[in-house]
Amino acid sequence: MPSFRTKRRVRHSAQNMFDLVADVERYPEFLPLCQGLRVRRRSTNSQGCDVIVADMDVGYRAIRETFTSRVTLDRQKLEILVEYVDGPFRHLENRWTFRTELAGSTVEFFIDYEFASRMLGILMGSMFDTAFRKFSEAFEQRADRIYGTPGAPAVTGPA
Repeated sequence: MPSFRTKRRVRHSAQNMFDLVADVERYPEFLPLCQGLRVRRRSTNSQGCDVIVADMDVGYRAIRETFTSRVTLDRQKLEILVEYVDGPFRHLENRWTFRTELAGSTVEFFIDYEFASRMLGILMGSMFDTAFRKFSEAFEQRADRIYGTPGAPAVTGPA
C-alpha cells in the first residue's frame, strides 16, 4: 500500500496548526486536489473528542472522485485521525500530530491508502503522491495567511 510521512517545523503554535487542519470546511480554498467538501454530521465521542463525518470531492482534469471519511479531533492530545468510510479506496487512514516547540511547533502528517480499483490506482496514484507531498506546505502557507508570518513587522493602518 502506498504511504507518505512528513514532519515539518513551523513557526506557528501547535494549537493554531491543529485548528487550521481541523477546519475541514476550508480545505477547498487551498488544499491540492480538493474540489469540494461537505460535512454530513458532527458529534462528540465517549472520550470527549469532536468527530466529523465528511464527503470530500477530489479530482484532477477529467478525473473526479468523492470519498467519505470520519475525522476525530483530539484537542487534548493535539492529534487528528482520519479514517476511511466510503468511496474509491480499499483503505485510507491518515494522522496529524502537533507538538509544541520553542518558537513554533512540529507538524507530522502520515497517510496510508490503497485504491479499490487497480485502474484508478494507476490513473490517480502518482497525482495523489504529488498532492500529499504538497499538503504540509499548503497548510503552512495557509497558517501564514491566517495567523501572519511570525517575525514579520506588524501591519498597521494609516496614521
